[in-house]
Amino acid sequence: MFTKKTVVSALFAAGTIAALVTPGSSIAQIDVFLNFGPPAAQYEPVPEPRSGYVWSRGHWQWDGNRHVWNAGNWQASRPGYYYSSPQWVERNGRWSYQASRWDRDGDGIPNRRDATPDGAVRRGDRDGDGVSNRNDRFPDNPRRD
Repeated sequence: MFTKKTVVSALFAAGTIAALVTPGSSIAQIDVFLNFGPPAAQYEPVPEPRSGYVWSRGHWQWDGNRHVWNAGNWQASRPGYYYSSPQWVERNGRWSYQASRWDRDGDGIPNRRDATPDGAVRRGDRDGDGVSNRNDRFPDNPRRD
């Protein structure tokens, strides 16, 4: 009986570890809420514009113990999308981190018309035309009129 429990526990632990380190496994987004805001932004000179790129300004990021400065960098531009830099937002005395995102309709609100941060079109709209697959007669045709 003891051996059976030990083997089952070992298999469960191995499966859990494998799921955590397997490349391509799902990664959950964790929202961070703090009772205090980040330090003042550090000064960074904005470089000369580059064709085909958007400048993402530097920002503070929480590493679990303290704020860490991430220097600004270039993001490849995406025609038809607006880039929103990462930022900290205060609501009711609590601070939350909002990761960078590409906004298709320019309203600053993540919705079905926008892309995920890695550039993939949301799952419910394969061709990215703003019409959900359920209501789209041609869900794989990006040039639908």
